[in-house]
Amino acid sequence: DVGATVGTDGTLTVIRDLQMKEPYIGSTQLISGEIGDDVTGYFVQSEQIPTACALGVLVDTDLSCKAAGGIIIQLLPFADEEVIARLEKNAENLYDISRYFAAGKTNEEIAAIALEGIEYDLFDEFDVEYRCTCSRERIESALRSVGKAELDRMLAEQVSEGKPEELEVSCHFCENKYIFT
Repeated sequence: DVGATVGTDGTLTVIRDLQMKEPYIGSTQLISGEIGDDVTGYFVQSEQIPTACALGVLVDTDLSCKAAGGIIIQLLPFADEEVIARLEKNAENLYDISRYFAAGKTNEEIAAIALEGIEYDLFDEFDVEYRCTCSRERIESALRSVGKAELDRMLAEQVSEGKPEELEVSCHFCENKYIFT
């Protein structure tokens, strides 16, 4: 029981790299300690987007992950009240979503359960992956943005610690290291 263990004493922080100068960072108070509920709360509070989020993990008898997955449904502006009511009713069928993944249902089949009775078109599908978009050029651009005086101070600090006259910058996402002289 994740909710009982985690509780509501904490925050959910979402960092999104929108390929702009700085990443977007949003934070909200935990609602229940259950990840799906807290993600739903984040979208409603931080981004003002009505959202339903169903997540599940099915643990096997040997304590390995037998199945895991989830779905996020977000309303477009000016959504029809009938669609909203139908989505709320359909959300009840997503309570134990891990059973669908364990049964081998596809993403399209699970979307059909979530959107039953609602006309929709599947217009795009892509794999979710752990991928970083950092590059030497992006890091260099970030370093330039702090200004020469700050770079000189950082370099002097490195040298005073007996390190070479270079700056090492590590990406916090993928842990790649970039060296600048």
